[in-house]
Amino acid sequence: MKIAFFDTKPYDRPSFERYGREHGIEFKFFETKLNEDTAELAHGSDGVCVFVNDTVNAAVIDILCAMGVKVVALRCAGFNNVDMKYAFGKIHVVRVPAYSPYAVAEHTMALLLTSIRRIHKAFIRTRDYNFSLNGMTGFDLHGKTVGVIGTGKIGRVFIDICRGFGMKVLAYDKFPAEGLDNGDTIRYVSLDELFTGSDILSLHCPLTEETYHIIGEESLQKCKRGVILLNTSRGALVDAEALLAAIKSRKVGAACLDVYEEESDLFFEDFSGHILDDDTLARLISMPNVIVTSHQAFLTEEALQNIAETTVQNLLDMENGQCPNELCYRCGSAEDCRTGKCF
Repeated sequence: MKIAFFDTKPYDRPSFERYGREHGIEFKFFETKLNEDTAELAHGSDGVCVFVNDTVNAAVIDILCAMGVKVVALRCAGFNNVDMKYAFGKIHVVRVPAYSPYAVAEHTMALLLTSIRRIHKAFIRTRDYNFSLNGMTGFDLHGKTVGVIGTGKIGRVFIDICRGFGMKVLAYDKFPAEGLDNGDTIRYVSLDELFTGSDILSLHCPLTEETYHIIGEESLQKCKRGVILLNTSRGALVDAEALLAAIKSRKVGAACLDVYEEESDLFFEDFSGHILDDDTLARLISMPNVIVTSHQAFLTEEALQNIAETTVQNLLDMENGQCPNELCYRCGSAEDCRTGKCF
């Protein structure tokens, strides 16, 4: 089996080469992202392997199908970059639903702790032998309320971490996890109650039509003054312009972002020494209460191995006719079927 591997980074190759070699899959690695101009590079391949910023729209799907490509293997959980409705009946799409929920959840908590305890500022100060504590006062997480939007595997691990700090949890999910709500320290609530009652907001939900800009001007106005926002899920869950305005008005006390809605042409690349054209991102980064990391929450050794192993298994399963991680085609919807109603 031959697979065209797009948007390759040095950390991708070792695990995929290893698992591919073990199972007779030949990966051809390309540094370029998949789009209408590069899709022809998949000529002669049985499938393509893509990541979060590759484009799998109608035009790309048509090119792939015309070349006989049969499967799009996402090496990630999200699939908002794939036109699922157009792919229906034309090409198979598989994903990695969970690679290391601990990696993303732990990075989220690392961002939160860095922000509220001013770790990033302390690092810069002490490098200059400045040991002053002025402006370094943080606050305890114990007793605070965190609002978690999305209680899949990552969301639940993050909740476990928060409970370890003695925090209370308000949760929201279209599909509540059975047994999570204990009626006391962890409660499922409406979005409005979550916004108004949380000291900290953390996003762990997929990007869909329903969740697009779930954090925007209207929802931010409902939040407590000084709320802290964490987003390690998908950039377009947050209206960046609305967030910037809320930071400037002091409505948002701090923001920790591992993703950004216009990240596709920026993240994973080195632009040091260049002028950033994206004014919104530049202004966010310039804010003293904003921390931006470049979509690295997933990046642990364990996660990379799990991604490669699951992706290879997905390809082998598709070759054998059925894959449990194939996105649902039976209902023709743009999301995998968690309800089973289409069967």
